[in-house]
Amino acid sequence: MGKIIALANQKGGVGKTTTTINLAASLATLEKTVLVVDADPQANASSGLGVDITEVESSIYECIINKTDVRDAIYTTDIEGLDIIPSHIDLVGAEIEMLNMDNRERVLKNVLTPVQNDYDYILIDCSPSLGLITVNALTAADSVIIPVQCEYFALEGISKLLNTIKIIKNKLNPQLEIEGFLLTMYDSRLRLANQIYDEVKRHFQELVFKTVIQRNVKLSESPSHGLPVILYDADSTGAKNHLALAQEIIHKNK
Repeated sequence: MGKIIALANQKGGVGKTTTTINLAASLATLEKTVLVVDADPQANASSGLGVDITEVESSIYECIINKTDVRDAIYTTDIEGLDIIPSHIDLVGAEIEMLNMDNRERVLKNVLTPVQNDYDYILIDCSPSLGLITVNALTAADSVIIPVQCEYFALEGISKLLNTIKIIKNKLNPQLEIEGFLLTMYDSRLRLANQIYDEVKRHFQELVFKTVIQRNVKLSESPSHGLPVILYDADSTGAKNHLALAQEIIHKNK
């Protein structure tokens, strides 16, 4: 049974999509089968894995709203063992369209159930909000990775996210666990980055991943080429960090 991991933080620009793309590619490189679900209307995970969004016929939107067969929405990528269900800008309006649905918080879970056995890991890239689609992702997930940017307002809003996770755990998905807090955009030369790291570690202790994602130019460049960093520059710090993260997750889930 594949493990479903949502990557969530309602704060934008913390590295959710970058982590989703590169963690997925690293897991696939380590011979795991991975499905990325792009649940963000901006569809950056889709384009970052080389999907031409203008040519997509079935996206996660069609699966949620039109009950399209999920298998018709799965696209392969340049990495063997890594597939993706792309997103679409239409997803912006999906939350309104879902309001009248029965069991509206469990729609995504029902979409993914038929393919859960086909993959070792399913990673859901959430949008920077705590709306109904993100609630769906957290209801479908076994665990959640929370990327935290090493910057001044890093911990702002985390209590809101943790509160949402708690509500979902109580009411919709008792199995939901926190896979870990992931520190991103870390620059060891900055005193502030080290202070944030210490603060997050003090708050959340063993829930913080040992791996830290450092600031890295290649990591920023690779999405514009439609490639995960491991294909763009396998020797870069960004590629090595995400490979270490993938190994840490595999080890944790043995």
